[in-house]
Amino acid sequence: MIRVLWLPLLLCVSTGQVCAQTAPARASTAAVTLAPVTVTGVGAGPGLWKVSRGRHVLWVLGTLTPLPRRMQWRSTRVEQALAQSQELLEVPSARLRMDTSAFGKLLLLPSAYAARRNPDDATLQQLLSPTAYARWQALQRQYGVRGWGSAHWRPIVAALELYRAALARGGLTDSDEVAPAVEKLARRHGVKRTPVEYQLVIAHPRDAVETIRETRQQDIDCLQQTMDMAARGMDDLGERANAWSSGDVAALRSTSPEASHAACVVTAMNADFARQLGLRDLPALIDATWLDAARQALARNATTFALLPMDKLLSPDGPLARLEAEGYAVQSPDEADP
Repeated sequence: MIRVLWLPLLLCVSTGQVCAQTAPARASTAAVTLAPVTVTGVGAGPGLWKVSRGRHVLWVLGTLTPLPRRMQWRSTRVEQALAQSQELLEVPSARLRMDTSAFGKLLLLPSAYAARRNPDDATLQQLLSPTAYARWQALQRQYGVRGWGSAHWRPIVAALELYRAALARGGLTDSDEVAPAVEKLARRHGVKRTPVEYQLVIAHPRDAVETIRETRQQDIDCLQQTMDMAARGMDDLGERANAWSSGDVAALRSTSPEASHAACVVTAMNADFARQLGLRDLPALIDATWLDAARQALARNATTFALLPMDKLLSPDGPLARLEAEGYAVQSPDEADP
């Protein structure tokens, strides 16, 4: 069984699993000290979105990555709302089920090391234009990006390694601990935890995964975008992380959504993985699964708590916008207080 936690989470492949990283919390009356990229001290994060119909309420916390590396997160508002809830809807994900023969075929898949290299052992220098390759070399030296066989990395792998190095240099981390902290609070208060999972049986993964070593123009475009972001010093991501940490929803709305896309590596890697398994429109399928879970929870509980990526909350056609179009009352943190 493979579990995929979707955007904005980075995928990692290990021992047959696809996994993601997520992060916890506590509000403080002390001021949060904000630097251009880093937050120090305790951050409460944003407030809660409120979805309601009649007396039934769903509180939604928006999660975000990357966040400041040294930030501590705790929100008493989150804990109070969760303690009053009958159910927690966990971060939406996809769970892929494979029959026995399909699982056996997974053992034949290329190794993680092989999947990092270009088809036919092509080099980055051969794939990139002279200008782009010279820029890659300069940024590789600037950020100390190293790795075995780096000359033969796929462009998407080069983008991921550069992105991680730039995050570390900017005092940011893509390790989000908010969701695990909320789940821990749910256990403490005896709140039922409900996974929100889209499930699909994969019968012939080997056929789909034949594409794993293909180099696409999307990979090269992603590396170019990542180099642009690294050259700017990750300021956009730092501002967005600071806005989340200090609970500044207005700033989150005003920052470019592209700033949260991890230099496109999250989108590209998730799309690549979906193609490998022959999936189509997986993000839309996961959104639909979350919407069904939210509607059912609102109907059966007086109060429910849910986690959802921040970009989904802010999207004009995201899950909350769709609930509002269906007649549910939706209030942002600026308008509602739990």
